[in-house]
Amino acid sequence: MDPIYEFGLNMTRYLQETFPQLEGFFVFISTLGLEEFYLSLFPLIYWCIHKTVGKLFAYVFLIASALNPLFKFGFRGPRPFWFDPSLEMWEETSYGVPSGHVQLATVTYLFIAGWIRRWWAWVIAFVMIFLMGISRIYLGSHFPHDVVVGFVISVLLLLGVVAWRRTYAKGFEKRILGQKLMAAITIPVVYAMIFAVVSLLIGKPDMTVSWALYIPAAELAAWEGAATAVGMLLGAGIGLIFEGSRIRFRADGSIGLRVVRYLVGMGVTILLWAGLKAIFPEDPLWLAMVLRVLRYFLVALWITYYAPWVFVKTKLAQADPDPGIDLKIPRS
Repeated sequence: MDPIYEFGLNMTRYLQETFPQLEGFFVFISTLGLEEFYLSLFPLIYWCIHKTVGKLFAYVFLIASALNPLFKFGFRGPRPFWFDPSLEMWEETSYGVPSGHVQLATVTYLFIAGWIRRWWAWVIAFVMIFLMGISRIYLGSHFPHDVVVGFVISVLLLLGVVAWRRTYAKGFEKRILGQKLMAAITIPVVYAMIFAVVSLLIGKPDMTVSWALYIPAAELAAWEGAATAVGMLLGAGIGLIFEGSRIRFRADGSIGLRVVRYLVGMGVTILLWAGLKAIFPEDPLWLAMVLRVLRYFLVALWITYYAPWVFVKTKLAQADPDPGIDLKIPRS
């Protein structure tokens, strides 16, 4: 066995055997990395706290979410419990490296810390990232190098976002609606093409490894992750652009309005996310992938565009006036 895998297995065994009383705590920490948690966090920021920050967080988070299945598919790394099933304390079907939990936690907590800009926010962010990483190792879901790679990818992504905002963001904001819309559509299309190219380059997985039993489910999870990414990127990109030009809702207001706004918005979000999942068929696979893209496209479009439209129409949120274009010629 590869020494790096042996080291990770020994680390998981040590943590589980030495601290058995921490299983519930680490399960809770890992629960904070589930899709449902982030699906509730982004609307909270976007609808009820700070719209501009919510929009930026959406783009950064969705790009990080899209990179994870791409890298998992490219690396095709195993998980600890694939070698030793007795270590499994958390059910997973996707490939191991990089850790999605750590990757998304790093993006989320460091982004929020950078928004708050207080020393205690940075401390909390790194503590949460550390706990997320340890939880994944403890539960037998990831090797230490999976955690490190997930952290590094997100840090590099955040640094790229900072560089983009300093050099290109203002210029992009000045572009016409059509150009912005083209960018929003191009990003998921290019992502899908990259995923397809990677699939062709790496070929079929090696079914001679000792953990080959887990590979079919991992392959499916990779394609499902890519379909989710395409749908979310497309829906959020189009929704955020049209919202900024047609609705311009405000995230301020009384606490009561914000609570009602959030409950109404999340009610429809859950209905779309869970309802369409229950309705859409899982076979044939090509149709399931297309419908998965559609499902997440509708969820993202609701969150970013139609929910704000409903809020404004029902007086749950105010809207900024249309800036318009002043064509008057000043008198001399």
